[in-house]
Amino acid sequence: MDVTFVCPNCRQELEADATLAGTQIQCPACGHRITIPEPDPATVKVINPIASSAAAREEKHFSVPVHDTPTEALIQKPPPPLEVTAKDTEKKMRVRTIRRTDCMELGHDNFDKVVSEFLAKIGQENIISINTFAYTHLDIGSQKLLTDFGVMIVFKG
Repeated sequence: MDVTFVCPNCRQELEADATLAGTQIQCPACGHRITIPEPDPATVKVINPIASSAAAREEKHFSVPVHDTPTEALIQKPPPPLEVTAKDTEKKMRVRTIRRTDCMELGHDNFDKVVSEFLAKIGQENIISINTFAYTHLDIGSQKLLTDFGVMIVFKG
């Protein structure tokens, strides 16, 4: 709560916190020493800031729309993901990731052979998708980041 008072020397209106009542200050306008007066209990009003706001005084009249027919969907549902579609069949959907790094033996690159053997094993009719990817990994021997590639095969199995 603030106390409003007037400097007796220059008639400047001042305001201070009520907890400072009884302390002396210098008038910021003229520099005269002033004692902050006690708040007058007759003029003190407790004001609820929410009740006095413009929002509290504004009347609002809202109405809820009523429809006789079902409402239309504003957001269409996306198609079910592959996992859900795969569960509808008798075989479950599976994923196999083959990295080229895992196919290296004594300096020979067997990536094509490993991928071909795996595809022949599962059969063409069970392949849902084949996706290539590139990735970076830390080589333990050289402590360098190396970029490599692989394939991700999604199939029924």
